[in-house]
Amino acid sequence: MSGNGRTKLVLGYGTCGIAAGAAAVKEALERELSVGDYDLELDIAGCMGFCFREPIVEVFYPDGKAVVYGDLTPKKVPQLLQAAASGEILEDWVVRRSDDPTASEGDFLANQHRIVLRHCGKLNPESIEEYIAMGGYEAARKALTTMTPEEIIDEVSKSGLRGRGGAGFPTGTKWGFARKARGDQKYLVCNADEGDPGAFMDRSVLEGDPHAVIEGMIIAGYAIGATQGYIYCRAEYPLALKRLDIAIAACRERGFLGERIFGTDWNFDIKIKKGAGAFVCGEETALIASIEGKRGMPRPRPPFPANEGLWGKPTNINNVETLAAVPWIIANGGEKYAQLGTEKSKGTKVFCLAGKVRRSGLAEVPMGYTLRQVIFDVGGGVREGKEFKAVQLGGPSGGCLPASLLDTPVDYEAITATGAIMGSGGMIVADSSTCMVDLARYFLSFTQAESCGKCVPCRLGTKRMLEILTRICEGNGEPEDLERLEVLAADIKAASLCALGGTAPNPVLTTLKYFRNEYEDHIFRRKCTAGVCPALITVKINQEVCTGCGACARICPVEAISGEKKEPHSIDPQVCIRCKLCLSRCPEEAIYAE
Repeated sequence: MSGNGRTKLVLGYGTCGIAAGAAAVKEALERELSVGDYDLELDIAGCMGFCFREPIVEVFYPDGKAVVYGDLTPKKVPQLLQAAASGEILEDWVVRRSDDPTASEGDFLANQHRIVLRHCGKLNPESIEEYIAMGGYEAARKALTTMTPEEIIDEVSKSGLRGRGGAGFPTGTKWGFARKARGDQKYLVCNADEGDPGAFMDRSVLEGDPHAVIEGMIIAGYAIGATQGYIYCRAEYPLALKRLDIAIAACRERGFLGERIFGTDWNFDIKIKKGAGAFVCGEETALIASIEGKRGMPRPRPPFPANEGLWGKPTNINNVETLAAVPWIIANGGEKYAQLGTEKSKGTKVFCLAGKVRRSGLAEVPMGYTLRQVIFDVGGGVREGKEFKAVQLGGPSGGCLPASLLDTPVDYEAITATGAIMGSGGMIVADSSTCMVDLARYFLSFTQAESCGKCVPCRLGTKRMLEILTRICEGNGEPEDLERLEVLAADIKAASLCALGGTAPNPVLTTLKYFRNEYEDHIFRRKCTAGVCPALITVKINQEVCTGCGACARICPVEAISGEKKEPHSIDPQVCIRCKLCLSRCPEEAIYAE
């Protein structure tokens, strides 16, 4: 990225970086470069994946070497610029070095295989020139000028690419249905309605490499015979929407969108539809209703969208990650993509590592990697030396898997066999401080609130399940509640109209299956072993350890802690609200919950 002989600094400027303070770092960099005598360039990029070390700056030297620095602040900027200008390496700040890829946190990327994320963090997402310089739109040109639609679909089928939105349906087969459907107008929709808690894959791709998605849409649109495309993106993604607007405008100026693309007789354009953040609109028919200006509610199928979708016309819907992989497949061949992964799950998958994992961020690995490899080799294991307890896969529609299943390969069939689902790629790590009953309650509260209310099993069934879980967490659970949860879950899964209801019980069923002892502790022993559910814990002070410093008493919001200075303190259990603020304040770790 430093082809003109000058050292170049690239600031990670995705939502994660901005949230961590990248805007202030950017202002400091621009200010110092304007007044200082530095022969340096400054550019921005999307998320580099190192979310756990944001704000991030990567320095590219003329000799081809590069170093990534993390945890930057405006105060560190002068020292950073001086080091970049002189070639000095600030070892204490290093995240990754190109000359030693395993140094520091470098093995976070070393254990990945990036196809969808191949450009993220490496180019300015607001510059079509940088995308073109990296070979951008050559795959679209190849597809439109040298291949027939049937040949494109065949190549995608050879790749084994399956829908990355969660269902895992073969992409080539789906395109084939839309291609064969009869209609005077066909539509292509990119589903960017990423609503899972803990998931940010699609957002990061749109922010970091929007042209890859647009190029994938051009190829897909040509393959199925669509002339109009839509990107359905939730309004909570303002940066993604801004960069999509810039990218689409640049494509129209270049003639990549509009009439007679690449000199062919085919016309294709893309519009953006902002969603209002309803989780149910991730379901295809609800998404279609929302684009049409109706309330986002699913409808029974058939007819399927491939035959009767947007405004009653044949419609193909793929998610962001699926479309971003298409240009690479066309450029490199479906067989090369199929060499990655397992027999039935080909290629790579992007995961969002979140929760109690040490390296939170974006990880793209070949299908077939085990959960252990993703969480420990890529993610660095559990934070603060605590013990791994579970991983939540697939968001609110997924499930919680225990340590005994860490060697499960990450592919559609293997994950489904555990009772969880692959989902869109959220991977939330839980440690010993996580209450699995409370975690199941949290996810069910999300799906219950997001239910569109159209069908009774989802609308009322999830409400009843949530009431039971809340009762258990509050210490009022009954032995019969375990069977009630299982019966309700089976009914909801069998009778719900769409996948939101059909998968809503998964977090409860998997925690009942793998962590039943915690439910039994809550119900029979009135105890939360993780110390999370307030009604089931007691906060105590170890009199032999307490030094009477008073730090706990000063932070207690209800004045439940008392004692003389330099004398052991005590907690009034009748006043204590079990907020546990005192646990974090005690310098001697004399306070504990049981």
